[in-house]
This record gives sequence, structure tokens and C-alpha cells, in this order.
Amino acid sequence: MNPFDRNPATAFPGSVATAERVTAFLRTVYGWMCAGLAVTGVVAYMVASSPALLQALVSNYMLVIGLFIGQLALVFYLSARAHRLAPGTATAVFLGYAALTGVTLSVLVLAYTGASIATTFMVTAGMFGGLAFYGTTTSRSLAGMGQFMFMGLIGLVLASIVGLFWHNDALQFLISVVGVIVFTGLTAWDAQRLKQMALEIPSDRVGSYAIVGALALYLDFLNLFLFLLRFLGGRRE
Repeated sequence: MNPFDRNPATAFPGSVATAERVTAFLRTVYGWMCAGLAVTGVVAYMVASSPALLQALVSNYMLVIGLFIGQLALVFYLSARAHRLAPGTATAVFLGYAALTGVTLSVLVLAYTGASIATTFMVTAGMFGGLAFYGTTTSRSLAGMGQFMFMGLIGLVLASIVGLFWHNDALQFLISVVGVIVFTGLTAWDAQRLKQMALEIPSDRVGSYAIVGALALYLDFLNLFLFLLRFLGGRRE
């Protein structure tokens, strides 16, 4: 081999293989994330288009609670058993969660106009894309920020629980602001964390862990969208 050969494919075979592995993993992760969002959107549209189904959701409080419990159960199940689940099973659980989320989000059409929902989705997509790109390409470690944002997430959950029983406009505004900040940071952190994960997971577990990564990004996107909707969403009269 020519010692002065600058072809990266031959000069740095290890780094090229590493880059290809990371790229393939991230492509799978983002592909499934988009698939999950598509399932959520389609299901939400179908339910929102049926007055009978919407009425059933609005009038049946226990049904809504059951749906939320089902969503939480699927998230915990997928996260806890990722190292054991077959890729097909993990995919089915993720898409099932996305479908249940679509059912619960269908009621947004009762509170916000369709145009404002679409606009907020586009704004969220732009923000998410920029944050994910930054998290993937930056050489700066975001671990410290990620831990701080995770603590903020815990505080956000507690504040949201308080907000269910204490209806205060100032508290709701604070929750919205903190929610946008927290999921902005978590998006960048998760993007960097997934890049590192691609190099550490066993090759026979790539499919399952790609679904777990897709779930993490899906949750970041969805929550960022919901908190932005509080600011950008146009309320129905």
C-alpha cells in the first residue's frame, strides 16, 4: 500500500467502519421515530374525524385514564426489556404505543384549530431537526446538561401533578416555559447519547435498541410539540 495514500477508505478502515455503523444505526432510529409519528398522526386524524369516538373519549374519564396507563406500561416494558426483546416484538410495542398516543391526542382538535396544530408541528420539526443535528455533530459532551435536564423533567412532572389540582395561570405558564426548555435540552442530549450507543451495543441487539432510541426521540418530539402548542396554538371559540 502506498504510505501516502489519502483515501480514507484505505487509510483509516476502522474509522470508516465506525462511521458507517453509527450512520446505519441513526438512520434506523430516525426512520422508526418518523414511522411512530406517522402512526400517531394517522390514528389521531381517524379518531378526530369520528364524532362518536371523540364523544366517547370526552365523556368517559375512565377510558382516558386506561389509555394513559396503557401508554405508560408500554413505555416501561419496552425500556426495561430492550436487551431481551426481539426486534419484531420491540417494533410492535413501539407502534402500539404510538397508536394509543394518537387516540389520546385526537382531542386536541377540540381545543385548537387545525391550522395552528399544523403550524406548531412544522415549528417543532424545525427545532427538533436543528437540535438533533447539533447533538449528533458537536464534540462537546452534553452529559452534564442531560443530567440537569433530567432533574428538570422530574420537577416538571411534579409541577404538572400539582397543576391538575391547583388551576393557576401563572403555574401553567411556568410549566409551559420549563417544558420547552427541558425537552429542548433532552433532544440534543438524546441525539448525542444515541450516537455513542451505536458504538457500544452488541451487533445482535441493534434492532431492538434502535426502537428504544426511536422511542426516546419520539417522546422528545411529542412533548416539545405539546408544550409549544400552549404558546402557538390558536384556541377554538
